[in-house]
Amino acid sequence: MTSLLLSGTQGTPLSIIAEQDFQPWLAQQSKTEQNWLNATHFPGKGLSLIPNSEGGIAQIIYVTDKPDEYWVCGDIVNQLPAGQYYLQADAQQLHVAAFSWVLGAYKFDRYKKNDKQYPQLVIDSKTIVEQVLTLTRSVSLVRDLVNTPAADMMPQHLGETMESLASEFGAQVNQIIGDQLLEQNYPTIHMVGRASANLPRLIDLTWGDENAPKVTLVGKGVCFDSGGLDLKPGAGMRLMKKDMGGAAHVIGLAHQIMASNLPVRLRVLVPAVENAVSSDAFRPGDVITTRKGLTVEIDNTDAEGRLVLCDALAEACNDKPELLIDFATLTGAMRIALGTELPGFFSNDEAVAAGFTSAGLQVEDPVWRMPLHQAYFDLTKSDIADLANCGSTPFGGAITAALYLEAFVDSDISWSHFDVMAWNNRKLPGRPVGGEAFGIRAVFEYLQQRYSK
Repeated sequence: MTSLLLSGTQGTPLSIIAEQDFQPWLAQQSKTEQNWLNATHFPGKGLSLIPNSEGGIAQIIYVTDKPDEYWVCGDIVNQLPAGQYYLQADAQQLHVAAFSWVLGAYKFDRYKKNDKQYPQLVIDSKTIVEQVLTLTRSVSLVRDLVNTPAADMMPQHLGETMESLASEFGAQVNQIIGDQLLEQNYPTIHMVGRASANLPRLIDLTWGDENAPKVTLVGKGVCFDSGGLDLKPGAGMRLMKKDMGGAAHVIGLAHQIMASNLPVRLRVLVPAVENAVSSDAFRPGDVITTRKGLTVEIDNTDAEGRLVLCDALAEACNDKPELLIDFATLTGAMRIALGTELPGFFSNDEAVAAGFTSAGLQVEDPVWRMPLHQAYFDLTKSDIADLANCGSTPFGGAITAALYLEAFVDSDISWSHFDVMAWNNRKLPGRPVGGEAFGIRAVFEYLQQRYSK
């Protein structure tokens, strides 16, 4: 990744030109360049490699109606031959071009060799190079984790990933594993994960000045979701390696926070399990007493994500963080409401919700606030327990799931919950089919604006 982006001034000139500026630009070029563009029937939009008199490349132009969008170079990096290309532009355009250039070249190549030689983008700003490489590494980390098959991304592997991250940035990690979860009162995490040979665990990372503002992230780490005894159909199970996408998101966000040395006291909690089927699997109709003391009747074993999250959220509240944010691939209902590419979020804090929305628009990582409509909480009622893990109707399923989680969060804590897809179903510039980070750039931008000195 670092070889894709260089600081300097050497390389074949690359110009990104707004459509409305193309004709004035063309009028200033030599007859040779004008003749080439005319002879090749260049339509005034897209990419053109303009040769020199010796048959080499004199310059590259890319004409677009959106020269400042974040994904402007997401396709260019895959269309140019290997070499160095120098881009002169203002700081904002350099940032977005570099960002999309690097992520446009992303390939998940753990199992399939990728020998392609990618072109290098050269820009005259060491600061932007460093910022972009940190940000794109965070996004790529999320993608890599989600793309990795479940056989190689079980709870223990998530633990190893967080241990490695802690080692890199001087953080501390504690893991509560297997029956230790019962001993230390994390019963729902244990219940969901106990059927698997891959022991369930709560992974707990802390970093930063103990006196700094406390920011706690919680990520759903269901490394594979069979649905449990309420078994998913084959089609519904095919992509369930991505059900630890919430964990991947908070790990990537934590990387960005620590690499940027944001002045916060960071805590990251990942309840990591496999929702498997065995003689020890939890059952529909079971009742569990959670860490918070609330009893929950299991209506459906395929609504396991909110079960592992509720114990982690209860623990997160013990520190009274200034901000508590969770990410989860929680409901299909959110995908029905907003599609797969727009993450929805819920928040009990008006100012924070507005901040996330605004920050997301600034960095082209849009997030959409959904309502915590309290009247729907009645749909989670149980006749024999304090609440059920599913609403009594599929309608408003993302809302009832969020209201379930809210029951485990202290009312005086600013809490936000992101329900994300974690997967691209279609190829877009800079965004291949596969694992994807949604909302973490928006959240980081908000945190940076709030806490940077």
